[in-house]
Amino acid sequence: MESRLKVLRLFKVLHRTRQDVFKDDIRALTAARNKINEEFRKNMQETKAENINQMIKFGSDVEVVLRETVIQGVHVEDNKILLRPRDSLLLENVPYSDTPRKKA
Repeated sequence: MESRLKVLRLFKVLHRTRQDVFKDDIRALTAARNKINEEFRKNMQETKAENINQMIKFGSDVEVVLRETVIQGVHVEDNKILLRPRDSLLLENVPYSDTPRKKA
């Protein structure tokens, strides 16, 4: 029963991440939804706890990759793409220094 809850939680997290990562891109949203649903349906009859845990781990890794590495790009002209990074991907740009700063 506990693994069932983990699977359902992962399913919801993947769909939420999909909606955040592919925001305003109907084609990518649809493709990602179909792939997530297809993979979960394909493995719905799995009963071995070891296999289920491996698939949960794989699904969690996929969610992290989507959340942390995918950036949307929008074609604005022939040879130009506008990148739309999410706020969670933007980091503070600290200039390089040969002498390290002291931590407060």
